[in-house]
Amino acid sequence: MKGFTIMDALRNVLTRLQQQGSALGHFNVADLVLLKAVVAAAVEVRVPVIVGASEGERDFFGTYELAALVKVMREEHDVPVFLNADHTHSLAKAVEAARTGFDSVVIDFSALPFDENVSRTKETVEAIKAINPAILAEGEIGDIGTGSEIHEIVSNESRNLSTPEDARQFVDSTGIDILAPAVGNMHGMLESMVQGKTKKHLNIERIAQIKKASRVFLTLHGGSGTDNEDFLRAIAAGINIIHISTELRVAWRRSLEGSLSSQPNEVVPYKILSPVVESVKELVSSRLNLFDAQSTSKEMHLLTGR
Repeated sequence: MKGFTIMDALRNVLTRLQQQGSALGHFNVADLVLLKAVVAAAVEVRVPVIVGASEGERDFFGTYELAALVKVMREEHDVPVFLNADHTHSLAKAVEAARTGFDSVVIDFSALPFDENVSRTKETVEAIKAINPAILAEGEIGDIGTGSEIHEIVSNESRNLSTPEDARQFVDSTGIDILAPAVGNMHGMLESMVQGKTKKHLNIERIAQIKKASRVFLTLHGGSGTDNEDFLRAIAAGINIIHISTELRVAWRRSLEGSLSSQPNEVVPYKILSPVVESVKELVSSRLNLFDAQSTSKEMHLLTGR
């Protein structure tokens, strides 16, 4: 597993990947099809991975059920699979995730005024670390929109970017381990992005400024539909974790529709769903390869001869 084992803590993995110039892929799951695909991709590419689940996804899958499945799959495949409680908007939900054995929690009060975001985040950080001192706490500032869905329009791509000053103050005041800033990213994808006609572009200079000011790990939320070159530049500027969700949902739906239409009389679930697992796995594998410095350098060498 490229030097990593299932005994490695998430903090140690992030530190080593940062030293290597790589980022850790984070993929949201809402059912067993997506979970199987993400883990299979990590096994295939031989890199660590984060399985994420928002409050809605945890409610649907089951918080305890997801944690138990990830634990079993981690041990079965001997792959470092970490579990993150994505976009958690209450102290109670964060505490539930910590008690269930999640490796990290995204504490998201970013919709609140800055001072209230600070106080609520700080309270939650202290609560989950009292349960598990090793758990990583992530906080969010700025505006990256809501919903990993297909959007018709985006209001303003440069809306409310996070500033280095806010980043430093937020980290110092809350005690978070990971910061999720707004750097031109957004949740979801435009229809034109799904069609491959347009791409998201990031403010790389702002990422570098925030990294220098905050001195913590950085997460890029809303990665779906981002230009590949921007991903690589963002990693070089200081991004450590990249969230992909909408791309998986699109692949899940398209492949499910294709499987159903190609087998109109099939009623056996595993025969219908197996192609869906494979389709999503291919997508996740391509993202994991991109985020991995070793794989990316090999690809660039083949393309450029350098």
